[in-house]
Amino acid sequence: MGSALITGATAGLGAAFVDALATRGMDLVLVARDEARLQREAARLRASGRVVEVLVADLADRSDVDRVASRLSDASAPIELLVNNAGFGLHTRLTTGPADLAELDRAIDVMARAVLVLSAAAGRAMRERGRGRTINVSSTAGFVSMGTYSAIKAFVTTFTESLANELHGTGVTVTALTPGWVHTEFHDRAGISKSKIPGPLWLDATFVAEQALHDADRGRVISNPSVRYKALIWFARHLPRSAMRGVSRALSGRRG
Repeated sequence: MGSALITGATAGLGAAFVDALATRGMDLVLVARDEARLQREAARLRASGRVVEVLVADLADRSDVDRVASRLSDASAPIELLVNNAGFGLHTRLTTGPADLAELDRAIDVMARAVLVLSAAAGRAMRERGRGRTINVSSTAGFVSMGTYSAIKAFVTTFTESLANELHGTGVTVTALTPGWVHTEFHDRAGISKSKIPGPLWLDATFVAEQALHDADRGRVISNPSVRYKALIWFARHLPRSAMRGVSRALSGRRG
């Protein structure tokens, strides 16, 4: 089955990917900042018979990103699947009070630059072997206008589509996963009020991870988990942009 490398592997959607891939029989390379949490997760997986490697890395640190990229480039221990999942929510405004540009810089480094660098490293190594898959975790937020998080996720989706074009016909696939609201600790960490989000819009993390893997197996470039989000994204792509800005303002108000 080969090995999979997952960033942001110890919590939320990343942990769901880890469990799904372990069930598939893949060996795992877990990447996250919290070493103690990484080691606990690795011990749990090793007890179930999986081969697990741990990489402690902060993807806002460019030297750490380079270390992870080097691991992806290691031909002696090839990575068959990369899941770029690391990320966090942004719930700040740039014009209300002092702008937290340090937080924005970190978000761009973790959720945009690291995705680019690691996808490129994996793409080069996989192209040489003629096989491999990358899943970049984007968001439905990238189809609307809900602040800098939307802008970053729009980049991730477009970048993924562009890289998929570059690798077309090589045996290597790249998939952008665009979930909506998923039941994880992500929203608590971002200070987003979950009670204001309608119940039908919530998705289960295990379902989302399994759907993404299913779509990646089939070479799909965009993975929209669930019929309701497929419909919502269709409307987001076809409604006038002025209408989508109005929808985005309403959604932003419900989150706060």
